[in-house]
Amino acid sequence: MTPKRPRGADAKKAAIETPKGGSRKPVSAPDTATAGLYAAVDLGTNSCRMLIARPQGSQFQVLDSFSKTVHLGAGLEASGRLSHASMGRTLQALRICQKKIEQHNVARMRLVATEACRRARNGRDFMRQIRRETGLQVEIIPAEEEARLAVISCAPLVNPTTEQLLVVDIGGGSTELVWVDLSDVAPEQRGRAIMRLHKGFGAQPEGGARVVDWISVPLGVATLKDQFQDVDDDGARFALMSWFFEENLAPFSPYNAAQPRDGFQIIGTSGTVTTVAASFLNLRRYDRTKVDGLQMTSDQIDLVIREFLALGPEGRRTDPRIGRDRHTLIMSGAAILQALMRIWPTDRLSVADRGLREGLLYAQMNTDGILEDGPYL
Repeated sequence: MTPKRPRGADAKKAAIETPKGGSRKPVSAPDTATAGLYAAVDLGTNSCRMLIARPQGSQFQVLDSFSKTVHLGAGLEASGRLSHASMGRTLQALRICQKKIEQHNVARMRLVATEACRRARNGRDFMRQIRRETGLQVEIIPAEEEARLAVISCAPLVNPTTEQLLVVDIGGGSTELVWVDLSDVAPEQRGRAIMRLHKGFGAQPEGGARVVDWISVPLGVATLKDQFQDVDDDGARFALMSWFFEENLAPFSPYNAAQPRDGFQIIGTSGTVTTVAASFLNLRRYDRTKVDGLQMTSDQIDLVIREFLALGPEGRRTDPRIGRDRHTLIMSGAAILQALMRIWPTDRLSVADRGLREGLLYAQMNTDGILEDGPYL
């Protein structure tokens, strides 16, 4: 399988200027009397997720959220098409999103689909079906925009001492990696320089962030698992998944280049990374405030992965730290994470509980010019 390496920014894409991650404290009752609410929906290979928020200074406040595992990409590897069952599950989830959007009287929204719909022969037909049956307009975005949204949403987690940054977004159907050179940026401006990538990964002004390379590997937690589902031995399957993912990184230019440990930072954003972090913290009930921004060492990550392997499939299924929706996918995600930590050894990985939805919200708010100037970090 050859990694897809799409290039070139779409001039029609909405600009994104992402301040520090918005407040995620939910509001119990809908505030339909407040005008100017925004919604963002991320329809991925594995999950359908939504945020509804209102601008608040230079950030936003989340009023409502929704997340449902729909397995949209189930069977896609073999058939090349979205199945009727997976589309049915997804439509049910989107109907819930549609009701919440109506309930909150949302003024502006953006709904996007990613790798599963990019790859499926019937992906665009499904977008039309969604419009007919729910009234929602969902668009399939290219891999570069998905990578860009992930990078910008993580900007508040960039350390002032970081000169070389790798942002990794492990999705259900693909994994995006973006390497950014910040060595020419003043330390206090590095987070802001990341946010200025909103117009694309092309040339930046002098003294700005420089994207060395980026890649969208068509292997995520669901698609990588499907590649080796016929391997019965749990440990062997994990080792093969990690090796196979690394093989697909060969075209990524930093893969073959020696990189210094000093001034290097990896930021990981995905359910895999946050699950590993929550398991390390031994959280029986997930708490975003404890996970987002957590720094984990390579040894701590390796310890958690070894614990997952020791549990075996049945143990992972019943482990409350992993959750029933993720237990079948955690080892493929862990295989990707382990490969990355092996290729680019570092003392720390920054855990990000943020991503596409947050980027989509800021894109809309920035386009409308309603966010106040303020500290980003």
